[in-house]
Amino acid sequence: MLSAMKRITVHDVAAQAGVSLATVDRVLNGRRGVSEAMSQRVHSTIDRLGFTRDHYAASLATSRRHRFVFVLPQPDGNSFMHALHDGVLAQRPVFMARRIQLTVQAYPAFQAAALARLLDRIDRQQTDGVAVVAVDAPRVRAALEALHARGVAVITLVSDVATRGAASGRLHCIAIDNVAAGRVAGSLIGRFNARRRGRVAAIAGKLTLRDHSERLLGFSQVIGQEHAQLELLPPLEGLDDGQATGAIVRRLLDAHPDLVGLYSIGAGNRGIIEALEQSGRQHDIVVVGHELTPHTRAALLRGAFDAVLHQSVEGEIATAVEALRAVADGDTGHVPEPIRIDIFMRDNV
Repeated sequence: MLSAMKRITVHDVAAQAGVSLATVDRVLNGRRGVSEAMSQRVHSTIDRLGFTRDHYAASLATSRRHRFVFVLPQPDGNSFMHALHDGVLAQRPVFMARRIQLTVQAYPAFQAAALARLLDRIDRQQTDGVAVVAVDAPRVRAALEALHARGVAVITLVSDVATRGAASGRLHCIAIDNVAAGRVAGSLIGRFNARRRGRVAAIAGKLTLRDHSERLLGFSQVIGQEHAQLELLPPLEGLDDGQATGAIVRRLLDAHPDLVGLYSIGAGNRGIIEALEQSGRQHDIVVVGHELTPHTRAALLRGAFDAVLHQSVEGEIATAVEALRAVADGDTGHVPEPIRIDIFMRDNV
């Protein structure tokens, strides 16, 4: 039995729970890769031993505090961006206990000039690091380079910019592999339509978002190379707006009676669902979208969507904070944990 006078360490937790140090670290930092049963065992051991820790002991020893800013698009009707905003705010108390202050600054979605101006105003004396959902535009890239030159740690989140190494400003991108996500969507739509010929459409929010352009690239590759029975229509942009995206879908349905597949690259899914269900063709067209929200979950259960590709908001925030802390502390060897692409269908929601 452990002495009451002894300071409980992660080694004690691992030994008492019968797991590795890596597993304890994953549970403590909310990372993926640990089963629910294993996570419960670790948490039960932590409670039983009365284990507490400052996750950043070195920072505590030097009274170092970190101040990180999440620069995010204004969420408006975008459920995923709402979840990202809410997720950062919800985790602020957790990270405050670890001497990390999180704040959120918002810019109008897709507006590169507004984003660049916001980045230009960030003060090195008040900010140690920035995680930004980026618009891939020259003005934004220049602002990131300037921010990096002022000594602020910079990473991109969800959507990246074209990079030229460390001089490009950002040192890491915390995101799923968006080309791979597009390829998964192409494979799903292609295989579900293996015995049907017809046209497929892809609707992005805006292709100046690198995540959207990369998803389209992967999707186009698979449809063009592996599914000759399908013809990919020119990509369309709905600005992640439900009303605008719904209008696009209605026009597609009118113009292409042979439409058999639809890939929703960004947001605006409520408009897609409404347009399909009003047309009565929601069970005839194979639809793949992104992010498991209450609306896409309901669409899966009703059969209006066939699959949803999802990324963990909580995992991305935790990974982004850890990457910023490492960069701010000069840990150039830190490699962020990859963000997994989850696939949901009506059978596993």
